[in-house]
Amino acid sequence: MKKTIATLLMAALPVFGFAAGGPSLDKVDIDLTDKAAMQDGLKTFANYCLGCHGMKFQRYERVATDLGISEEDMMKNIVFTGAKIGDHMRTPMTDAQAKQWFGVVPPDLTLVARVRGADWLYTYLRTFYADPTRPLGANNVVFPNVGMPNVLVALQGNQVIDCKQVPIVENGKKVFDPLTGAAVTEESCDQLVVQKGTGSMSESEFDETVKNLVTFLEYSANPVKLKSQRIGTYVLLFLVVFFVFAYLLKREYWRDVK
Repeated sequence: MKKTIATLLMAALPVFGFAAGGPSLDKVDIDLTDKAAMQDGLKTFANYCLGCHGMKFQRYERVATDLGISEEDMMKNIVFTGAKIGDHMRTPMTDAQAKQWFGVVPPDLTLVARVRGADWLYTYLRTFYADPTRPLGANNVVFPNVGMPNVLVALQGNQVIDCKQVPIVENGKKVFDPLTGAAVTEESCDQLVVQKGTGSMSESEFDETVKNLVTFLEYSANPVKLKSQRIGTYVLLFLVVFFVFAYLLKREYWRDVK
């Protein structure tokens, strides 16, 4: 038994190590009852994501119904591919075109919030930065050497890594040059800065837009989540009531049994 437990722990170590070594993620509070936020997220998705990424497990009609959008508004403002209201949300780009332009087919985003999580998506979409060494001119803090361009750059602005000289600290104390007495510094490139005047949104506006987009992706990953939670609540209440009656029946049945 001890050998089995030890084997399982050893197998789990790489998983724990990977989780601990990943980048820190910004927390985002998702409210799946906020239809206005999901509608805004749908608009952003249709304008900036659907050109490359599809949602092959999601239908326009289902989204319109769940988000309180009329069929007319859905077809006029969201569907740009000639699809019908009952069709799946597929990208107009073919797999052959995707491989030719990007070298790989962009992933379907129906379940991306389940796979990555809301915090990961929120941080990822806000941490693109200009990188001339990359084929598409952009890199990402959360996903280094990502093969995706910064599609939201027009909204956020051109984000770059800010490098500056910072003092070297050893054992909690600054290191000084013994000859000049000046503090020894090193270059640190860990701050993202948006160049002023390059984006159409302020930082707070862009963060809200990304949050709404992530909210929509979170909904799409599990459209029945709220309904399932309601049903679960009813089931638990039923079990509580059933337990009371079952206990009373048991007590009455065994009353005269010694």
